[in-house]
This record gives sequence, C-alpha cells and structure tokens, in this order.
Amino acid sequence: MERKEKSDKKEERYSGPMHFDFKDTALLAKHINPHARMHSRRRTSLTGREQRLFAQAVKRARFMALMPYISR
Repeated sequence: MERKEKSDKKEERYSGPMHFDFKDTALLAKHINPHARMHSRRRTSLTGREQRLFAQAVKRARFMALMPYISR
C-alpha cells in the first residue's frame, strides 16, 4: 500500500479582515443572527483568534449602543 503525501499548505477558509472594528456595524451584522446572537465559528468560518476578536468587537459595539443586546 502506498501512502498519500500530506500537503504542506494549510487551507485558508476565510480571507476577511484580521481586525474587527466595533464601529463597523455592517461587517459585524453579517455574523449576527436575527435574534442578535453571534454565529458560531463553523458558520462564520473564522479561526479561533478571529472569533475572539469578533466577539470582543461585538461586545464593545453593544456597550456603546451601536448594536442591540437582544432583538425582538
């Protein structure tokens, strides 16, 4: 049996911005569902670090009243 060689290239799933600005509510709203909850990493295709940066930006935007905490 022959083994398949692993490729050294890592597949990049998301090529968006590495920095999420809390003032850019249009970008943040793309990853928020209608109930104002953040989508999971699987749905957003963000890395762990990017998801943490995204969550922090959403929390800051909510604190500054740029985004709602809940949506009815």
